[in-house]
Amino acid sequence: MSELPRESHREVREQLGGYALGHGDPAERAAVRAHVDGCAACRAELAELSPLAGRLADVDPGHLDEVPPTPPGLRDAVLARIAAEARIRPAGPGGVRRRRARVAAAASAVGIAAAGFGVGWLLRPVPDPGPREAVAVEVTGTDITATADVVPHTWGVEVKLSGEGFTAGEVYRVALREADGDRVPAGAFLGVGPGELDCNLNSPVLREDAAGFEVVDAAGEVVITSTF
Repeated sequence: MSELPRESHREVREQLGGYALGHGDPAERAAVRAHVDGCAACRAELAELSPLAGRLADVDPGHLDEVPPTPPGLRDAVLARIAAEARIRPAGPGGVRRRRARVAAAASAVGIAAAGFGVGWLLRPVPDPGPREAVAVEVTGTDITATADVVPHTWGVEVKLSGEGFTAGEVYRVALREADGDRVPAGAFLGVGPGELDCNLNSPVLREDAAGFEVVDAAGEVVITSTF
């Protein structure tokens, strides 16, 4: 596929988030899909965005304007750390810079921790999972064993994959196969060697449109296929 002009590439890249959430009319989604099929960078970015669709479904808009309180004890702990750093005598100008950096980092911890706490506050309790459907898998990768279930959601399909024998440290990418033959990225995972691996993979493809999935190793070889 020929490379898009930089401006057109940027416009398509800005649509990846909406595409991952299942937004866009058929023409827009077809244009994004055509670009992703020929652009490795956007394909990788979409693979990272797709798993977030499920988490966004858990956000409660009613809490977006609420400011959560700082966790108890955090303020005192940070101030004590700053006071301890201030008592350390620096050795020359370099020491002054290092001390200031340490104090700034400690102070920043307040904001970081509060932000993390805020994210947790915004997430409402996870609803009961939908019915799990066991699906058959065909393993073509050497020394790999695997089982899988799929869970339908209003935002798409969740694939619960379990297995052993995925090469440690190797990236495996997963794609949902639609009924019309198109493939939609559903995330990626790292192999852990002979140990047992369990991962949840999310795709914006609805269950009625999903026909199966496949797992591809770092060399581009299909190691697992499944037909729903």
